[in-house]
Amino acid sequence: MRMSGCAYTIFDTGVGRCGIAWGDAGIVGVQLPESREIETRKRLYRLYPDAREMRPPPNVERAVEGMVALLRGDGGDFTDVALDMSGIHAFNQRVYAITRGIPRGETRTYAEIAARLGASGAVQAVARAIARNPFVVIVPCHRVLEAGGYADNISPHGGTISKRRLLSIEGAGSSANKTLFDVLLPVAPPRLSG
Repeated sequence: MRMSGCAYTIFDTGVGRCGIAWGDAGIVGVQLPESREIETRKRLYRLYPDAREMRPPPNVERAVEGMVALLRGDGGDFTDVALDMSGIHAFNQRVYAITRGIPRGETRTYAEIAARLGASGAVQAVARAIARNPFVVIVPCHRVLEAGGYADNISPHGGTISKRRLLSIEGAGSSANKTLFDVLLPVAPPRLSG
């Protein structure tokens, strides 16, 4: 979503320097760190070419403080953080609203989100919405996994951070740490001798 008249800031976290962009109606996007800060800035510039670096207002400062806390392993509270959802499809907004309600340390699957929406056949649409989430961490898309608990991908705004790493920071259960290898080649049960 490109917009004019927005601002951004870059800030330190336990996983690197993140970025956040906002406009008058609230936060428009979050960028987790790329391998270098210049790459994080470039991505923000591509997404919000008219944004200017500024000191964040109180709403954005609360989001920054929450992200810093969450990314060091503490609880981050984003319940009162305003997001600018203009230009975001209504279906995606509903997906993000449900995703925001997933507690820290827990995960859901795309199918579970689709079922909560009353659209159990919309698993692929939920996956696309999660992949397009511009509000990573604030809308915790890392808590939404494929069936089987795969936790490797994150939205393009995720930088070099994987879902698995974010879930690990939050202390999510071991089912979120499964890999494709774990699912396709599970440990064989012991043979019973008799």
